[in-house]
Amino acid sequence: MNFVRTGFYTTIATAARLAAGLVVIKLVAWFAGPEGVGKLGQFMSLMSLLAVLAGGGISAGIVKYVAEYRHDAQRLSRLLSAALWYALCASCLMGCAALLFSRQIALWLLGDSHYESLIRILAVAQLGIALVNYILAVINGFMDVRRLAFVQVLGSATGVVMVVGLSRWLHLYGALLALVVGQVLTLVVGLPAWWRSPYFRRSMLRMRFDREMTTRLAAFSVMTLTSALLPPLINIAVRNHLALQFGWEQVGYWQAVSKVSDAYLLFLTTAINIYYLPKLASTHERASLALELRSAYRHLLPAVIVLAAVVYVLRNWVTHLLFSADFTAANALYGPQLIGDVVKIASFVLSYLMLAKAMTRLFVISECVFAVSYLALVYLFTAYFGLVGAMYAFAVNYLLYLVFNVLVARRYLGET
Repeated sequence: MNFVRTGFYTTIATAARLAAGLVVIKLVAWFAGPEGVGKLGQFMSLMSLLAVLAGGGISAGIVKYVAEYRHDAQRLSRLLSAALWYALCASCLMGCAALLFSRQIALWLLGDSHYESLIRILAVAQLGIALVNYILAVINGFMDVRRLAFVQVLGSATGVVMVVGLSRWLHLYGALLALVVGQVLTLVVGLPAWWRSPYFRRSMLRMRFDREMTTRLAAFSVMTLTSALLPPLINIAVRNHLALQFGWEQVGYWQAVSKVSDAYLLFLTTAINIYYLPKLASTHERASLALELRSAYRHLLPAVIVLAAVVYVLRNWVTHLLFSADFTAANALYGPQLIGDVVKIASFVLSYLMLAKAMTRLFVISECVFAVSYLALVYLFTAYFGLVGAMYAFAVNYLLYLVFNVLVARRYLGET
């Protein structure tokens, strides 16, 4: 596998996922306006939280260890049996908790008990979502980017059909419901594609507790849960703060610009996850690691700079295309957000070194510190600059995170 081939298939898969996400945003913007887009962001944050918790947060661990053990059948079988056991146990626990507190979650996130049934459906769907995450992680670990892209493209197409159909019938509720159903329906594509792969073995569907492998996965679980849980939780807190200070319409503007960033950065973050995580995990010589990181910067930084510049120049057209004329006020927020995006990608490349080399304690501490610092900066900057202060906070926080990751990488690679 090389970066160009990976980039080609990643681009196809990411474009499909991006198109699906933009359909959802566009529909919600049409029939619910900025307030609806703000609530869409809240629900998607909840889905991100539960999706990670459903699988025990071990997807990155599966990718890393499958990449390492793929030529060792015995260790690979032990790993995957333990991973499936871990993921399904975690999804059962998470689903039960979400069912138990469905009313409170609906009121807290969306301010309306009408969405309680939606939270219950999401809770039941956790088993299916956990299995989808497991399958995609195994395929990714084998660096089978073509098959991974195939599953993601067809899964996204299924999701678009669901969104269009259910949103016309149930409006905002239907769009949110389609997000849940679409994730589970990915199994319809993922399972057959995986079964037909040359590396599939029936033993990969066995569940068994294995102390050594579970301990290894648990370390990744802590790291992944930290990195995956903190951003949605912090974003929920940021939305609630912005809503309290400026109202839900202003939250919709902030959410719109954030979604545009998420959309175009999806191409780059997916490439980092699909290519660089297994590559760094399977590379043990520090000189080779340094070369891989330099290669990442040569490919990714020019790409993110160009994309950010294009989005800034076309921001008015992008806002009208993806949302509606009601979101024109969001155009003033793009500048600092796009600068932050460039710094974010620069920091992400280095942060994956901590994931690939299982620097659990350092990774967890850094994620917690910078999550809290982002929230603190939002409170500080919005008090002085208004809504755009949230974008300033985003850029400054990632600049601090980049400095931290440079220090970590230089120390690990022995360049200091």
